[in-house]
Amino acid sequence: MSDKSWLTEFPQLDRGELRDIRKYLDSGYREFSREYGDSIEAFFDPLLQFLVWFEKLLLSTPWWLVIGVISALVWLASRSWKLCLGVVAALLLIGYFGMWENTMRTTSIILVCTSLAIIIGIPIGIAMARSDRVQSIVTPLMDVMQTMPAFVYLIPVVMLLGIGKIPGVIAVVIYAIPPVIRLTNLGIRLVDKEVLEAATAFGASPLQRLLNVQLPLSMPTIMAGINQTIMMALSMVVIASMIGVKGLGQPVLKSITNQYFALGLLNGLAIVALAIIFDRVSQAFAKRTQRHMQGVQHD
Repeated sequence: MSDKSWLTEFPQLDRGELRDIRKYLDSGYREFSREYGDSIEAFFDPLLQFLVWFEKLLLSTPWWLVIGVISALVWLASRSWKLCLGVVAALLLIGYFGMWENTMRTTSIILVCTSLAIIIGIPIGIAMARSDRVQSIVTPLMDVMQTMPAFVYLIPVVMLLGIGKIPGVIAVVIYAIPPVIRLTNLGIRLVDKEVLEAATAFGASPLQRLLNVQLPLSMPTIMAGINQTIMMALSMVVIASMIGVKGLGQPVLKSITNQYFALGLLNGLAIVALAIIFDRVSQAFAKRTQRHMQGVQHD
């Protein structure tokens, strides 16, 4: 400890001791990455292969077919021809201004990251809703994930796996997964207890109550969580581009370093257009799901 008086200066470690702690942590993590880096890289290799395949699929498919498939998916989710026209117009403008390939790359990584966040997040949210102890453990971890700057957890990921798509996917999933976990937990906990008691009275098992009562009734809240997860994943596009993830983020990063205003503006607007498309479609699907749960006849 410092020999100066603690009354006049805050007691703190000596610089030498602090340097030793940093060296110890750095060397420990470096040894860990050397020992297990190849194994962890091999673990994520199937995900990398799928990501590369999906990106190539979007890039090699004719643009009119991609727009047609996306429009059909939008129609199935929303049943709104106005939203379909808006999506088609936005994608045509993106392609007309020469950002089609980067938009497909960004779309592929966002869809993969969101799918991973949903696959991992919903079971965790269900576990939190069924156990107060699990909730007390997971909630502080999510607080850390949401408040810690993205650059901080990019450092160990890049040290472990290098730059590229997988570190970007991991960083985006860590940043974007908390909303779907929190809102899955909240949605299940808000299900009316009288409804659960009625299901139990009819002989439903815990699994049947979860699959047939709790998850359907909490679906609007879960969809709100998925919507927020998509938005947070899109907000990481530019940061992920700093570790080699191709897409709309790289031109934005290039425009920042070289002061290309128009390049940054156009690619930024393309990111906004993607965000609006994902937001409107997921919200429309959530509203349709809610109306279906309430037994309202819709188109």
